[in-house]
Amino acid sequence: MRHTPAVGDNPRQRFSLHEGLAEAIATFSLPDILGFGSVFAPVMFRADYRDGSWQPGQLQPYGPISIDPGAKVLHYAQEVFEGQKAYRVGDQPTALFRPAMNWRRLNASAARLCLPPLPESLFLDGVFGVTALNEGFIPDASGQSLYLRPFLFGTESDLGMAASREVSFMVIASPSQAYHAGSMSLLVERAESRVAGGGIGAAKVGGNYACALQSAARCAELGYDLTLWLDPHQRHDIEELSGMNFFAVVDGRLLTPLLSDSILAGITRDSVIQLARARGLVVDEVAIAIDELLGWIETGRCSECFACGTAAIVAPVRELGEADGTRYALPQAEGEVTAFLRTALLDIQEGRAEDPFGWMVPLPREYRQLADSDEVF
Repeated sequence: MRHTPAVGDNPRQRFSLHEGLAEAIATFSLPDILGFGSVFAPVMFRADYRDGSWQPGQLQPYGPISIDPGAKVLHYAQEVFEGQKAYRVGDQPTALFRPAMNWRRLNASAARLCLPPLPESLFLDGVFGVTALNEGFIPDASGQSLYLRPFLFGTESDLGMAASREVSFMVIASPSQAYHAGSMSLLVERAESRVAGGGIGAAKVGGNYACALQSAARCAELGYDLTLWLDPHQRHDIEELSGMNFFAVVDGRLLTPLLSDSILAGITRDSVIQLARARGLVVDEVAIAIDELLGWIETGRCSECFACGTAAIVAPVRELGEADGTRYALPQAEGEVTAFLRTALLDIQEGRAEDPFGWMVPLPREYRQLADSDEVF
């Protein structure tokens, strides 16, 4: 069943428009080469929490923000974020992919870090408003999108070890291509852990990614693309990549690690599972021992592997390897199941195929009208 966002008839009663928006939009243009996350659209959104309640938000020109040096986020990493996309390929209307799931996951992460819950209407004002005013800068080639980054962070200036009573919610956007083009080579990380069991591994927080940077640097030095993390207790079972979930095709069945308190529940992961099952594939969410998987690759039982995430979509894996240089190559850089699932997902996201799951949410008319508002132009 399609989820209908809980938004009011007139979102303009809930947020204001900065007077500098027209100039910001008029002076921005897309570069020829986008990359991922390196080009920032000219409009962002901000709302602040203080005195126990969320204040009205504002759509603003993208630019630097002021923050007190004593802000909690700088000292205790009280910050959570999301990643989601808006698509407008060819003649298709602009639509967002499963935004309600991003809102629910953002609030789940916020609860883990003692940040106040964000009302759905405020979240959607941010992502829909930013999408609407940046609509003219959504790249329209297949695999490209407007990548949206909603985030919450503690701004109270106080070095006491306690949750911030002042918080900011922001949404920025980046016209982007896919995060990783082509197939990937993965380093099996046996020495370090991305997160601790019982910690914040199931929350989308900046600290989880900071902990992965050291391994990422070693990956590059050893000639791999990304890290494949194992469980933090015994380094026995596969968990995820630093920013993607992992899948393997073994004996014709699609396997993916069972979610735990140290694995992020990916929205693309959930979508891939639904797509695969709807097309008749058997999907097992189970513990996958790394040494068993490497053995299955050697014997041919594992025919393909891939990773998936909002930024990467569905990315094929060509090999897994160890720090000592031992490598286990998959039979082909992109297998049949991987190619099928990537195409099927992109076809729904980019409007070429029917959306039986109700995942795509068209940009509501009341937000699109912002672009024609006298307050902006």
